[in-house]
Amino acid sequence: MKFSKLGTAFMVGCMFFLLSGCDTHDASKEESIVAVESSRESTESTDNTSTSKTDQPSVQKQTSQAELAASMKLEQATIGRVVDGDTVVTTDGRKIRLVGVNTPESTTRIEEYGKEASNYTKSKLTGKHVWLQKDVSETDRYGRILRIIWVTVPTNDMDEAEIRAKMYNADLVINGYAEPSTYPPDVKYSQYFVTFAREARKANRGLWSYDQQGTTKGDLDREYSGKSSSSSGGKSSNDGVKVFFQNCTELRKVYPNGVPSTHPAYQSLLDRDKDHYACE
Repeated sequence: MKFSKLGTAFMVGCMFFLLSGCDTHDASKEESIVAVESSRESTESTDNTSTSKTDQPSVQKQTSQAELAASMKLEQATIGRVVDGDTVVTTDGRKIRLVGVNTPESTTRIEEYGKEASNYTKSKLTGKHVWLQKDVSETDRYGRILRIIWVTVPTNDMDEAEIRAKMYNADLVINGYAEPSTYPPDVKYSQYFVTFAREARKANRGLWSYDQQGTTKGDLDREYSGKSSSSSGGKSSNDGVKVFFQNCTELRKVYPNGVPSTHPAYQSLLDRDKDHYACE
């Protein structure tokens, strides 16, 4: 009888111990699950914070660029196609003529280095997002919109280093694909372009490798003509004799690219667009 009571007590004690162990195990398991979930939430929160911090510089940069562009009245656009070296069309259909520069012709008539200039602009601008800047005039006499094209927003649009590195008009002149061509009142960057052209001419770069007067009309033609007139060689006016041609067809047989106003063959009657350049 004593054994039976003892056995019963022992069994009860074992059952209590087992039940207590299960409760403890379950509680421990629940605590582990809570800890894991808490850790996961903490990690996700840290990741989100980290991502947010990583995105901040990009957002700030975009905001800063937009503010700079607005301060200089730059308008963003995308280039859809290239007409020639100095004329492009945006994706919204606007025809843009680059201000202050002139590339050799490559469409209705062909000038030396015209195709190279056109292909260069195609490789640099087609499909690209750019920034457009107005000088003074809105359009030229052909209805083309006159603009400076920046490939990157400058921090100072009159800083020479930035003009060299970020302005496409300057790029064309620096690399010998265009000559400077100034038409007042759009003269904001004309002196820079003349400086860049002299550098390119001195280095015989691009179109300057064909002739020291280049292959199309531009601001440096007058410099070259002036030097020619004081020299003893070539077709010059140092003897005071003017050279007359009946019309542009006859003149182009001798001077295929036309002549500037300082040239002895220049006649105002042959300068139909009154740009001081006859039969271009």
